[in-house]
Amino acid sequence: KPFLRQTVLDVEESRIREVANAGLGRSDVLAFWFGESDEVTPQVVRQAAIDSINQGETFYAHNLGMPELRQAVSTYMSTLHGPIGVERLAITSGGVNALMLAVQALVDAGDEVVAVTPVWPNLTAQARVMGADLKCVSLKPQGGQWVLDMDALLAAITPRTRLLIVNSPNNPTGWTLSRQEQATVIAHCRQTGTWILADEVYERLYYAGDTANGAAPSFLDVAEPDDRLVVVHSFSKSFLMTGWRLGWLVMPSAMTHAMGKLIEFNTSCASVFTQRAGIAALQHTDQITPQVVAHLQQCRDTLVPLLQAVPGVEVAPARGGMYAFFKLAGHPDSVATAKRLVVEAGLGLAPGEAFASEAQGWLRWCFASQDLSRLTQGVARLKAWL
Repeated sequence: KPFLRQTVLDVEESRIREVANAGLGRSDVLAFWFGESDEVTPQVVRQAAIDSINQGETFYAHNLGMPELRQAVSTYMSTLHGPIGVERLAITSGGVNALMLAVQALVDAGDEVVAVTPVWPNLTAQARVMGADLKCVSLKPQGGQWVLDMDALLAAITPRTRLLIVNSPNNPTGWTLSRQEQATVIAHCRQTGTWILADEVYERLYYAGDTANGAAPSFLDVAEPDDRLVVVHSFSKSFLMTGWRLGWLVMPSAMTHAMGKLIEFNTSCASVFTQRAGIAALQHTDQITPQVVAHLQQCRDTLVPLLQAVPGVEVAPARGGMYAFFKLAGHPDSVATAKRLVVEAGLGLAPGEAFASEAQGWLRWCFASQDLSRLTQGVARLKAWL
């Protein structure tokens, strides 16, 4: 018998980590490769976890999450997207855990899964780990922006398609579905019986200013409660809580009990003190998230014009997310280029190849920097290297 499942052996290691490993131990590298801010979690959130630990809350919680946190999430999501009851929610140990749980619940080996790419590699790797037949529909670059060919996507989704995976706002490109596009997709998936797994963890990091609630368009705005739709969220981005590993799922209520079983067999539950921190974050969202978004927009508007002024760079401002995704003329191998930038320029970026083969020659720059001067220094190093 084989030593391990062949599908696991065949899953590629993270090319982002591969590049980051080239800079291990180097304090002189300006690192922008990982998708997180360098700003620490707000004090009020950290204190809630400290208080919980000091009170001895170190035991198991309910598989679906503490009632207090589920209610807080319900209130928060209902404010953004209309009524979403606790019976549709599950608390998870991070957004990536939520994504994997959804794939485990919906995908059997041999099922067809369609994914919109370029995309964070975990989203496609999870389907492959489950043995799915993965079909990718690529966004197309136009002047530094990436756009969706809706006809190509709808043609790819047939009655054979078990699951559509879509991340909007998108990591790495910043592409964001419009509400009309979401309505078109969900209407088509109703006809084919296809589930939608929507990664919307960046919905609050949205800069277009064309929605009433300030958040990016969500499938929840156009869906019925019993639609075949699972939406994934995380505390990581909007609340500066990447290391806490806390997220949640929104799903049809008929699915929630089974999801609790899956959580039991994966992680049992999220830690209580982490959930207390999540409650505090939601209680103070009006103070935390608008400041995060305003600063990230300032970061974007600092970095992108500087990159646009560099000869050979093709880039456009992202509508959402925390990344500048740019093409570097004359450097078609993104992994090799990213490694050279680490070693020769002290600049740490993520290679486009990590997100899809069609993004070869592109680089991702996470602009979530507390100190704007790091961004200007980074561009100066890129120019000097070129």
